[in-house]
Amino acid sequence: MQLTQNSHIQAFLDYLRFEKRYSQHTIISYQNDLEQFFAFLSQYGDVEITAITTSYIRSWLAELKGESISSKSINRKISSLKSFFKFFMKQGVIKQTPMTTIVSPKINKRLPVFVEEKNTNTLFSYVEFNDNWMGRTDRLILILFYNTGMRLSELINLKEKNIDTYYSQIKVLGKGNKERIIPVSKELAKEIENYIGLKPVKLEGVTEVLVNEKGKPLYPKYVYNTVKKYLNAVTTLDKKSPHVLRHTFATHLMNNGADLNAVKELLGHSSLAATQVYTHNTIETLKDIYKKAHPKA
Repeated sequence: MQLTQNSHIQAFLDYLRFEKRYSQHTIISYQNDLEQFFAFLSQYGDVEITAITTSYIRSWLAELKGESISSKSINRKISSLKSFFKFFMKQGVIKQTPMTTIVSPKINKRLPVFVEEKNTNTLFSYVEFNDNWMGRTDRLILILFYNTGMRLSELINLKEKNIDTYYSQIKVLGKGNKERIIPVSKELAKEIENYIGLKPVKLEGVTEVLVNEKGKPLYPKYVYNTVKKYLNAVTTLDKKSPHVLRHTFATHLMNNGADLNAVKELLGHSSLAATQVYTHNTIETLKDIYKKAHPKA
């Protein structure tokens, strides 16, 4: 790859890191997409950024499709390139973006998978948790996911200082380092406070709420496996992940009459479009009620 291409990628990544304040995970995704594109472009020689045309991009996308890359992944790569060229248009490096006529492939939208209310009731009322520190931690992991709808990364990085027992609310640091406030019940706020007070080991510098028996923050794989283990006890769903509990939180709110905009704020979605998928589950619930209750259904 040309030195100039490297410097262009780095300049864009610095913009994402320092101005847009994107997470490291998101930045790596952009970097991978751009490096893949410029690696493909290198077969045509030293193509300057000002000489990149729609034809080059279409050829790359055709190659990806030929490799059976999913439409979802291709859309993400298109989005990465759109942001990249838009940045350099604003910088005055290029006069126009080659992405104008690039159309993203359609994706078949799947309804979010969620756990039924009767099964979440079983999980928290009848499933037994080990009578030790990790049992207490496992239970709080599941309660927090279901009661707040937070993401896996948000739960792991939840800080003690962000638990407001007085106002019964939690401050969460979400995608793009955006903060949001999630209300919780007084009972849950008190349970979190008690959990923090009973920590078996308090290591200096560890400020996360959830820790293992050695006082160290939890790692993602542990949390994922914990959720899978306990959901296995109450549901036959194929997917049993922290994100399924996030979907469950949102779907149960919508099915019980919550306002769509309120659910959007609670989930930390940047646009309403991302939240609207949960209205489909609401409609499915209404259809089910209609079939069961209407004499002519």
